[in-house]
Amino acid sequence: MFIAKQLKMMSSRYREFLPKTISCFQEGYSFKTFFSDLFAGVSVGIIALPLAMAFAIASGVAPERGLFTAIVAGFIISLLGGSRTQIAGPTGAFVVIIYAVVQRHGYDGLAVATLMAGIMIFLMGIARLGSLIKFIPYPVIIGFTAGIALSIFSSAVKDFLGLQTAGAVPVEFLDKWTLYYQTAHTWSPWAVAIGTVTLGAIFLLRWKYPRLPGVILTLVVVTAIAWVFGVPTETIGSKFGEIPNMLPAPSLPELTLDKIQAVFPDAITIALLGAIESLLSAVIADGMTGTRHRSNGELVAQGLGNLGSVIFGGIPATGAIARTAANIKLGAKTPVAGMIHSVTLLVLMILVAPCAALIPLPALAAVLFFIAWNMSELENCMEVAKGPFSETLVMLITFLLTVLIDLTVAVQVGVILAAVIFMKRMTDLTKGNITKYLEQEVGESEEKDSEFLYRSDVPREVTVFEIDGPLFYGAADILNEAYQRLDSTTKIFILRLHKCPLIDATGLQALKKFNQRCEQHGIKLLISGTKPEITKQMLKSHEAHGIPLKNFFPTISTALEYSKTLLESQAN
Repeated sequence: MFIAKQLKMMSSRYREFLPKTISCFQEGYSFKTFFSDLFAGVSVGIIALPLAMAFAIASGVAPERGLFTAIVAGFIISLLGGSRTQIAGPTGAFVVIIYAVVQRHGYDGLAVATLMAGIMIFLMGIARLGSLIKFIPYPVIIGFTAGIALSIFSSAVKDFLGLQTAGAVPVEFLDKWTLYYQTAHTWSPWAVAIGTVTLGAIFLLRWKYPRLPGVILTLVVVTAIAWVFGVPTETIGSKFGEIPNMLPAPSLPELTLDKIQAVFPDAITIALLGAIESLLSAVIADGMTGTRHRSNGELVAQGLGNLGSVIFGGIPATGAIARTAANIKLGAKTPVAGMIHSVTLLVLMILVAPCAALIPLPALAAVLFFIAWNMSELENCMEVAKGPFSETLVMLITFLLTVLIDLTVAVQVGVILAAVIFMKRMTDLTKGNITKYLEQEVGESEEKDSEFLYRSDVPREVTVFEIDGPLFYGAADILNEAYQRLDSTTKIFILRLHKCPLIDATGLQALKKFNQRCEQHGIKLLISGTKPEITKQMLKSHEAHGIPLKNFFPTISTALEYSKTLLESQAN
């Protein structure tokens, strides 16, 4: 009996790491569900083919590395993850980061950084940090997403215009556009024509026939036309060579201490962004399906998926919001759809790899333009801009830092700035008033705000000070202000805390010092109306704070009655 109980407790404790695949099969998996997953998985696999290659090329690596990532990482994350419908693979969020790492350290450096990031994400899951997304404010998410969208757009301009540049395009945004300006005269009319037709067709198909895989259909037609008529433009094959039609043999990157130290900051960036993006995608999927993902299990799977991606020559992977949404709309019910998506990509790579090499780069650039537009979150940006100016400021600063400096810096500054603004708001909400209009208390509860009890019998020697709001380090000075407002007749100070939801360590320290000042001037400090949990918190160290238990009162009435008794005894 004891062993069974312990096993049940362990099962409950570690259930958050149980893959959704197992849960779905435990619930019952029918042929009807399988065919729904099959249709969705094959469809999303077809959609993911050009996207995986486009993200890889924009990241400065060979296109097949994007396919390797979507196949290996996508399969592992769907198999072991905590979401029913998550589709994982290379995403636009990583483009800027990967490109910068590859330019500085080459693919080997990126592989080491991704390996380390995979371990970090795995440990985040084990440490149960799946609630991480809750601490990233919405304006910060919108800001860095819009910044990434602009960066993706910028990275595709060279191929869309067919510019001839000597060497690699710079990583920095301003340097990149300076180069574009200097080489603008080398633009190719053929490249612009192909890119414009591709972009126009994708938007038209999305508008008229949203259920069709517009990207893949457009690329097939444009590639066929360019090949038949011999349009003089750069293709995947002419720039990167033939695309392999099989997965590479598994291997690990060479690990040296110098390389680990060099890419460690990049590994942290990849890990944080991968965790945030995957959890954000899972939350959006939950909203669309009415299900609930297991965030810690999802992080564990994301970490393992990135490790698998590196072993098979891939790049960083995370949850892909657009492909996950498409998977749901196409009828996916379980993680089997995500695994079928990866198998479909593998089959397509084996069968159509030679044809994929014929895709014109301007056409892929048009796909990236389309992705950047979808990521720009213009509607959400306008929604945030209509709100408080402080939130708009956080969004703009995060956006500018993402574009001009670095994504990690942008998120860090955005979160810190949002926290400072939040603390300022909380401080402004905390008010203190010396009052004789006292709300009636009944036990530990309050009557409605409209019901007041005028206490005309409050003695002249008693001052009642009410704090409305949290007493934390941002508002601790309010007690000093209260002391300055005391007159010479005050002998008893009643601190009323029935509207105080919390007190932190700084607030307790301020309360201790306030009590010491009261004692020095012969003033008795009484506290009334504290919530039970706050009273318990304060009394845990009441001796250290110098306020004895007898000075705490559940209601203002009892505190006033005690005050009158105390004043009468002093008078006698």
